Amino acid sequence: MRICRFTTGDEPRFGVVTGEVDEFGQPAEDSVVVPLAGDPLYVGIKLVEEELRLSDVRLLAPIIPRSKVVGIGRNYAAHAAELGNDLPEEPLMFLKPNTTVVGPGDPIFYPPQTSDLHYEGELAVVIGRICRDVPAEQATDVIFGYTIANDVTARDLQRSDVQFTRAKGFDSFCPLGPWIETDLDPQAFSDGVAVQTHLNGDVVQDGSTADMIFDVPTLVAHVSSVMTLLPGDVILTGTPEGVGPMEVGDEVEISIAGIGALTNPVSKRA
Repeated sequence: MRICRFTTGDEPRFGVVTGEVDEFGQPAEDSVVVPLAGDPLYVGIKLVEEELRLSDVRLLAPIIPRSKVVGIGRNYAAHAAELGNDLPEEPLMFLKPNTTVVGPGDPIFYPPQTSDLHYEGELAVVIGRICRDVPAEQATDVIFGYTIANDVTARDLQRSDVQFTRAKGFDSFCPLGPWIETDLDPQAFSDGVAVQTHLNGDVVQDGSTADMIFDVPTLVAHVSSVMTLLPGDVILTGTPEGVGPMEVGDEVEISIAGIGALTNPVSKRA
């Protein structure tokens, strides 16, 4: 089930997106949105008797984390190597404020403090209930679903600051979308799910979640051993190799098999 958050010009609402998604992550032209009666994380999936054409609504970030976005660094060996970093012995965590979150089509703002802004296409885990100290074998019990993320990073600030807060914490540095897929199970496929990033139409990242150093259950267990996770919290699972710079005027599209595609332009921050 694909859970979206959308607007038609009024207050944001949640809905279920119907229709097929093609191999490029694009929904069929006849796709519709069936609105939900409230936030599905709190009231469950309650459909209302209404249908809207997907083309007539504006998709928003499918979730605004009430608490936190937890990033995982260097979770793909080839990505760690391309930046000259050693492999972590346990998941490397950092936090992004929820003010970094934007939705499909929203601009990624290029701040004046950096001159080396990078894309990082990632699978994102959406937590469905309050949890702490979750055993890895029970991780699926607390996962609401999966979406797509771009862990935008000011690479020069990351190098100079050593820690990641400023480099990954600017407004608009965490695009999420286009919806939450509740039926995906990355662990169900021995070759994982494909993660691709296109920059202005050219493939720049082409990886698979099978290449993760720490899989999703391990990440949920590790993060929840440190901090309580709340409904709507998001865990970014790391990025494959191929990260690189974006410029003002560029367009970045991240696609993940079984979910869809997330596209955002890069704009100058006023």
